[in-house]
Amino acid sequence: MEPLRTVDDWEKVEGTPWPLGATWMESQGAYNFALYSRYAASVTLLLYAEHEPAKPLRRHVLDPLINKSGLIWHCRVPEEELGGATLYAYQVGGPDDASRRQRFDPQKVLLDPFALSVHFPPEFSRWSASGHGPTDGMAPLGRLIKDSTSFDWDKDPRTRHTHDLIVYELHVKGFTARSNSAVTHERRGTFAGLMEKIPYLQDLGITAVELLPIHQFDPQEDNYWGYMTLNFFSPHHAYASGDPCEEFRALVKALHAAGIEVWLDVVYNHTSEGGAEGPTYSYRGIDNKSYYLTSRENGEYLNDTGCGNTMNCAHPVVRALVLSSLHHWAANMHVDGFRFDLASIFARELDGSVNTVNPPLVGEIGLLGYLRGVRLVAEAWDIGSYLLGRSFPGLTWRQWNGKFRDDIRAFAKGDPGMVGALMQRLYGSDDLFPDGPVEVYRPSQSVNFITAHDGFCLYDLVAYNEKHNEANGHHNTDGTNDNRSWNCGWEGDAGVPPEVMALRRQQIKNYFCLLMLANGTPMFSAGDEFMNTQKGNNNPYNQDNEITWLDWDLLEKNGDIFRFFKAMIAFRKAHPSIARGRYWRDDVLWYGTAAGVDLSQDSRSLAYFLRGSRLRDNDLYVMINACWEDTEFTLQEGQAEHWRRIVDTSLASPDDIEETGKGHPISALRYVVKARSIVVMVR
Repeated sequence: MEPLRTVDDWEKVEGTPWPLGATWMESQGAYNFALYSRYAASVTLLLYAEHEPAKPLRRHVLDPLINKSGLIWHCRVPEEELGGATLYAYQVGGPDDASRRQRFDPQKVLLDPFALSVHFPPEFSRWSASGHGPTDGMAPLGRLIKDSTSFDWDKDPRTRHTHDLIVYELHVKGFTARSNSAVTHERRGTFAGLMEKIPYLQDLGITAVELLPIHQFDPQEDNYWGYMTLNFFSPHHAYASGDPCEEFRALVKALHAAGIEVWLDVVYNHTSEGGAEGPTYSYRGIDNKSYYLTSRENGEYLNDTGCGNTMNCAHPVVRALVLSSLHHWAANMHVDGFRFDLASIFARELDGSVNTVNPPLVGEIGLLGYLRGVRLVAEAWDIGSYLLGRSFPGLTWRQWNGKFRDDIRAFAKGDPGMVGALMQRLYGSDDLFPDGPVEVYRPSQSVNFITAHDGFCLYDLVAYNEKHNEANGHHNTDGTNDNRSWNCGWEGDAGVPPEVMALRRQQIKNYFCLLMLANGTPMFSAGDEFMNTQKGNNNPYNQDNEITWLDWDLLEKNGDIFRFFKAMIAFRKAHPSIARGRYWRDDVLWYGTAAGVDLSQDSRSLAYFLRGSRLRDNDLYVMINACWEDTEFTLQEGQAEHWRRIVDTSLASPDDIEETGKGHPISALRYVVKARSIVVMVR
């Protein structure tokens, strides 16, 4: 007779359904393996040695009567039964019928979606995974990890910035890949290389870095940006000169010591498996119907992301995947915030429709953000839905403000009828994030930006009227045509007249000045501060070359622009009345060239007075002229001797901006603001 066993005894033999993934059980000296697959008919666990990733050391065929609970397959393997294995994967059998939304193939070696680290064998092949037949020795494998928290964080101060939050978007490789980056040769393009640039970041004055995707993506995918995620738990191996996890943690620790927050751009809306012709690495072969949104009529992938597939974010297993990944990066990697690519996908229901009332995953991520104390930023749109505003409720959510980008670009280049829109964006966009009475939002929830990785960089915004994406291989058909750019009278960089280049520099200062003066959370792209160019390419997603690698020679060439950015950042930090916890409300008075605001189609001028006394700050008076002619303004507040000019973007460096605490006295309340320029006064 079989001896009576306790529940714990059964778990030691059969394993447990939670947590998903491969988990080291220290007290039992064993790994617990758990895999969700609702429709699988068979599941086999494969264990490999690193030196022989084509032939399993052990094969564990899971018995559904013993190794399955609900919809989760599981088993427990003692360390002595591993046979020296350090890698693992699965083979999953079941119906292969695309019309029924199921694509099982028992010959495919499959990566665990919850694997904490990924190993690519020497014969790794995207091509093999995209065709029929076995993928032994050519598929990515999970690595068995005993302790995902073993790192000496010491005290690791977790700085949290308020009015001084300045977000700097950068690509880990592109930031230091060039030889002129002054980074140690073997560290160029890595986390360690970025560590060497921390003094530069401190000197510039930014207080948060937003890293373009660093989750492990397919190394054979033509995607430099990294927006084709393969695994949501491990850092991309090519961004490390050593162990990816340890090197990333060292970077985070060093940035924290420098007072800089670390945000990750994360892509949970689709995966690197792409459409029906794409590779079967993991999700497709494990449970296609659960992980992806597919048509109930013909089984085709719904492509609301433009990348071939869309994650089924209303499904419990996908929600578990996203939340587990976020928890891992926040708890074990000490990440401070997340920017969610195409976050409107989170509002998609199981049938693909959009839930704008209470999407489960949006609320669950919001709760995790609150409990973990991390920043949450939504890119609140996808191909089929634009949810910018109240669709991401609660104060834990910020949103990329695409309206800010579009309106500021249009105003600065002189489009008609944009004064009212400029006022709205400077105020904090309360049209998108209402200031009550039913719901009260904060201006900090608007992430204001003029440039990002997607679209023209700042120099190209003032140097090109048209995109020049020929290098991407799509005959210049990719990338947006709605750039709202202006080349200042000369397309591109060849033979630019001096007066055109001078105007471009002035426009760049205007753009950044408006960004730093606006209520909300400002963000700009790495390289904008020294006029880095991508040669007019507004969609260089597949350009892993000198088009996208920052050219650090331009820092010396354009030191005047760097100085302006640095001083403008310092000015914003020194004046908390700009980025306050509430909207400006009664503390702002709007003017035109004289007493009244001109909101007509022909108006291109605006002035405003911002009272700072409630925050023990200086009063500010700002005069903005986007017209191509000089315009005389009359200050409507105080006496001339009370005001000192801090900024005049029409002037050459160093007169264009004064150091914080200083200023140039003015002799009269009348001030001629030069064509296409901005003047900032401090009282």
